[in-house]
Order: sequence, then structure tokens, then C-alpha cells
Amino acid sequence: MKGMLSRYLCFLSENVSLLFKLYCLTVMTLVAATYTVALRYTRTVETELYFSTTAVCITEVIKLFLSVGILAKETGSLARLITSLKENVFGSPTELLKLSVPSLVYALQNNMAFVALSNLDAAVYQVTYQLKIPCTALCTVLMLNRTLSKLQWFSVFMLCGGVTLVQWKPAQATKVQVEQNPWLGFGAIAVAVLCSGFAGVYFEKVLKSSDTSLWVRNIQMYLSGIAVTLFGVYMSDGAQVLEKGFFYGYTYYVWFVIFLASVGGLYTSVVVKYTDNIMKGFSAAAAIVLSTVASVILFGLQITVTFSLGALLVCISIYLYGLPRQDTTKIQPSETKSSKERLATV
Repeated sequence: MKGMLSRYLCFLSENVSLLFKLYCLTVMTLVAATYTVALRYTRTVETELYFSTTAVCITEVIKLFLSVGILAKETGSLARLITSLKENVFGSPTELLKLSVPSLVYALQNNMAFVALSNLDAAVYQVTYQLKIPCTALCTVLMLNRTLSKLQWFSVFMLCGGVTLVQWKPAQATKVQVEQNPWLGFGAIAVAVLCSGFAGVYFEKVLKSSDTSLWVRNIQMYLSGIAVTLFGVYMSDGAQVLEKGFFYGYTYYVWFVIFLASVGGLYTSVVVKYTDNIMKGFSAAAAIVLSTVASVILFGLQITVTFSLGALLVCISIYLYGLPRQDTTKIQPSETKSSKERLATV
């Protein structure tokens, strides 16, 4: 009887775990797809165009408050929360300075996303933005002394080929009347991809260099991020913001985009903790499909053969890159191989 009960509880636990992973996968997919489509909508349909720099700044503020709330739950009491903030945030200017590096890079990345989606369709953006995978892979090899399998490198080159096909004859959106510059959009994605790869690996290295809580690190980064993005508002749109107001052009759709950006950034850390690379790969591929369908319906996107083939190659490469592998989740000792040697042996 006890054996049957234990087997039942084990079965129930596995099912709960699977359901939670499917929940994480579904939410991450919907957030990624909805964010790109909604942001594209606000940059091409709204009559009074809002300042993207202020939206990025507000996103950092919301992330900060959410992180403080999660840290409060983690510490368990207000007194411990205040103590943690005093010791790890306000009492550690060196750590704040260290986290200002990814703050600056992420701020640039987020602003480039607005530029890219002002000039490229959401589906084209979603596919091309997957170039962050090879960029992150390269940064991982150089900065964390990790190695990648031959299959992973093959998938990286396949992904680059798929993105090339997508950009070869970009699909046109017939329902978008605003003036667009595809080359500017692609250039903005290129900058965003480089920022994503470097900042993500840098932040991972900082996290693994100490036992400091993830949410403490997030608070440190978002404090720096607010300062950086406010400076960006002043430099880029300072005069217009003073004339028209900080929240000029904001609608419910704009606030929805800001909400998705804020929650999506924090939710990613939960997904990374509780799911695996294969599930994240499926999520990225599903987000591409959903963005494409939404673009056809909302923006009149005309699907071409090269776009379809390129998107298919990108989805397959994401799946291959996330397949289980050995010796890629640990940081290898730097004395074993130099970065140049690791790249040369691939």
C-alpha cells in the first residue's frame, strides 16, 4: 500500500512539474510574440508618436519596484529587506559601478529595439533578432571559457543562413503607411544583438562570481539603468520632453508595451531556472510563428518563399542549439585552452 502511494505521489509530482514547465513555456512565448507585435503597432499606427527613450526609462523603474517586491518576499520581513538593501546596494558603490556596465548596454539594446521595430515588421524582427544566439555563444566562449559542440556551431551557421534568407528579399507590410528605412532597422537589430550577447554573458559572470541574490543584483542593475536611461532621455529628446511632457503620446497600448517589457525581463530569469534549453528553443520558434501570423493579420505582411525558408531554418537551428550536450554548463579553467585555440578547433 505504501509503495503504491509513493508511486502515485511521485507521478503527481512529475505531472505538476511538467504542467509548470508548460505554463512557463506558454507565458514566455506569448510575452515575446505579443511584445514585438504590440511595439510594432505603437510605432506605426499611433498618430502622436511617443518618446521611446522615456518608455525605456519607465520600464527600468517598474523593474526596480518589482525586484524590490520580490526581494521583500525572499527576505521575509521589512527589517531584513532594509538590512539587505543597506549592505548590498547602498553600502556597495563598487558593485553598483560593476552593474552599471550591463545597465548601459541593456539601455542601448532596448532603445535599438524601438528603432528596429519602427522600420521592420515584427516577424522579420523576431527572426533576425535570433542572431543573439551566435553572438551569445561567441561571448560565452571568450568570456566564460566554455566550449561549444560541433552541432551547436553548425546550428549557429544554419541560423545565420536563415536570417540571410529572411533579409534577402524582406517581406512587405501593405497596411503600414509610415515611412520606413529597412537598412536602419537592420542596423539597429545588429547593435541590439551585440548588446544582448555581451550584456547577458557579463551579467551571468557577475552572478556566478558571488552568492549574492539574483534580485539584489537586479536592483543594483536597475538603479544604474534608471540613471543611464534618464541621461539618454536628456541627450536624445531633452528639449522635446520639456516642451511636450515626459508622457507625451502615451496610450493604453504604450503602457501595455511597457508592462510586457517589464514583466518579460523578470520572467526570463524564472524560465531559465525552471526550464531547459529545448523548451526555450521551442518557445522562440513558437514566438516567430505567432509574430508572423499576427503580422499577416494586423499589418498585411506578404510572406515570400525566402522568408518562409529562412524562418524554418532559424527554427530548426534554435532546436539543434538547445539539444542536450556535455561540458557546456560549467565554466572551464582558463589555463586549459586559450580562447583562440577553442575557436580554432571548431
